[in-house]
Amino acid sequence: MEKIKIAIIGIGNCASSLIQGIEYYRTKSPEDAIGIMHWDIGGFKPHDIEVVAAFDVDERKVGQDVSKAIFSPPNCTTVFCPNIPDSGVKVSMGKVLDGFSEHMTDHKPEYTFILSQAAEPSKADIVKTLKDSGTEILVNYLPVGSEEATNFYAECAIDAGVGFVNCIPVFIASNPLWAEKFKQNNLPIVGDDIKAQLGATITHRTLSDLFKKRGVKLERTYQLNTGGNTDFLNMLNRSRLASKKESKTEAVQAVLGDRLEDHDIHVGPSDYVSWQQDNKVCFIRMEGKLFGDVPMNLELRLSVEDSPNSAGVSIDAIRCCKLALQAKKGGILHSPSSFFMKHPPQQFTDQEAYEMTEDFIAGRRDD
Repeated sequence: MEKIKIAIIGIGNCASSLIQGIEYYRTKSPEDAIGIMHWDIGGFKPHDIEVVAAFDVDERKVGQDVSKAIFSPPNCTTVFCPNIPDSGVKVSMGKVLDGFSEHMTDHKPEYTFILSQAAEPSKADIVKTLKDSGTEILVNYLPVGSEEATNFYAECAIDAGVGFVNCIPVFIASNPLWAEKFKQNNLPIVGDDIKAQLGATITHRTLSDLFKKRGVKLERTYQLNTGGNTDFLNMLNRSRLASKKESKTEAVQAVLGDRLEDHDIHVGPSDYVSWQQDNKVCFIRMEGKLFGDVPMNLELRLSVEDSPNSAGVSIDAIRCCKLALQAKKGGILHSPSSFFMKHPPQQFTDQEAYEMTEDFIAGRRDD
């Protein structure tokens, strides 16, 4: 089977979990492949993905083989597959732009980024790397709030003629201008903002849908999240949070029968706790009314390892993007975007999104 050749922007915890997973499932069978939603998508298994190019700006990663860089500080996610063979792919220096927040310099090196002194590439340099490596799909794992950098790399994807999987809450697929650019160039895009396998957003959405279906009037709700990885440290700069908060809030609002007023819903990252490392703890509270206007409330605490929780979803998103490339289908992939992402161009219920994605994978839907 041919490989799906990908390039990754940002060799952080999410990239580490993705690359570990590609190797981990190489020796698994469908029967013992725990944590995989789809073993086979269009003939492609999880291990049929190959990283052929990578970009980062941290001096401890730039120049390293990808197989070593994924275990370099400040990465702190669970190591579930420590023996990754050398890939022969060195991490290239990326474009910094707004991918680095100045407040990160106030923290110890083991928790934060250390900017490499290597020369930054031009757009032409990155496009050449993508073309020369044979990249088919560019996967975006930049830090939250990297608006300029994400736009820059989206342009690079178009110029290089590759698909784009946007795993962060900068709006590309859900921005009509960008969506049209990818459509005009007949390149597929899946986005925006990866929805974890079983994380805060999908759990909150499921409970909200349950309230609606059972006739419970939801009056107010919050979702508070804490973590200790670089993502949470980066988000201490509240100015970088606008798109993240919008993405997570809209994901919940979209499944409610009636939208809540802004002051009755709060969804978003809350604080950085260094010793949590890549563990994310979510607190959800929902207050409503039952039969006879009798009040009720629900409180839930969810603890997950953040990056592995998204890696299996990325593996499916990448393979769906490959199906579109094979079919020469460009523009937004609505079905995979609605199922795999928090902020797709069009929101559907999770059941509708699941069925649409199953039809897309089976070839019954061309999006």
